Amino acid sequence: MMTRPPIILGIAGGTGSGKTTLASRIVDALGEGTAAILDQDSYYLDHPGLATDELARLNFDHPDSLDWKLLRQHVRLLRQCREIEKPVYDFRTHSRRRDTVRIQPREVILLEGILILENPELRELIDLKIFVDAEPDVRFIRRLVRDVRDRGRSMDSVIRQYLDTVRPMHLEFVQPTRSFADIVVAEGGRNQAALDSILAFIRQKNAAK
Repeated sequence: MMTRPPIILGIAGGTGSGKTTLASRIVDALGEGTAAILDQDSYYLDHPGLATDELARLNFDHPDSLDWKLLRQHVRLLRQCREIEKPVYDFRTHSRRRDTVRIQPREVILLEGILILENPELRELIDLKIFVDAEPDVRFIRRLVRDVRDRGRSMDSVIRQYLDTVRPMHLEFVQPTRSFADIVVAEGGRNQAALDSILAFIRQKNAAK
């Protein structure tokens, strides 16, 4: 049973920048049972009254698409060493599923997503704010491959969504959050020097508790 509040890391950056890769490398480096990930994608608002074609037209890259209240509540509960039931979002149906994933409090909690640093109240709960950077063309290719392979999207729909909402929302909401970061990770999630710095921060924070 944990008695000390966890260290909260916030990992933001554009789509396909390498956030998930970095989060996974941190978890692997810390060892089994030490860290847990809360991905922003699990906290999209549910819209049960909308038809399928209407759901497909929603702007999922705007801050208003997210259930910030629930996400902040879950972070606060984890800081109190209490478990949560993380929602599960189905990208094929654009809806929240009925089942949830139980997340136990861990020494380190990683918040990961494009807009994690956009919400001021959530930023106040984060101990280390991280922005993962990568070239726009690299990010687009990674997103295209992921959405076609893992989310059942067509190439045309991915390209259309990127031009209509992903790119403009990145410029308006995501990229500006770089200024809030304590660490900017250049060249994606494989930056070993940045990983070493993050792990050093965690060790120092733990030693100070």
